[in-house]
Amino acid sequence: MKAKYEGGIFGYPKTMEGTLTFDDTNQRLLFRKDQRELFFIPYNAVTSAFADTHKRQPKAATIAGAIPSIYSLPAHFIRTKVRYLTLQYSDPDTRVAGVTSFRLDNKDLVESALFTLANKSGLVPRGEIYVKKKDDAEAKKTTP
Repeated sequence: MKAKYEGGIFGYPKTMEGTLTFDDTNQRLLFRKDQRELFFIPYNAVTSAFADTHKRQPKAATIAGAIPSIYSLPAHFIRTKVRYLTLQYSDPDTRVAGVTSFRLDNKDLVESALFTLANKSGLVPRGEIYVKKKDDAEAKKTTP
């Protein structure tokens, strides 16, 4: 699926457009740009995931609103919804953790990607988000 990476992965600070795919053979979520693998997040590293929506003003409306005229007033009220798939991860192999997000085209695509990733990563629903529950052995280690 087409996606815009919004940052959050160590070594990749800039936003970029590419494709997001589920690589079931290697158990990872893979981001590619121009058919080249850039980075991936292993399914077992995903600790939580959720769908996020922001209202943004399109660039054209921002430019039109900057023109000093009474006719540019409606441009200030134009807003579009932007949909994100947001992930929190903690990679046990590299001990790198963080939060990253991918901008997807529409609500249905975000929800489908979220549900698929949650199932592949072993996440359980908690309200509107998906989280990874601790094992019983891990829970006993952290409780006094």
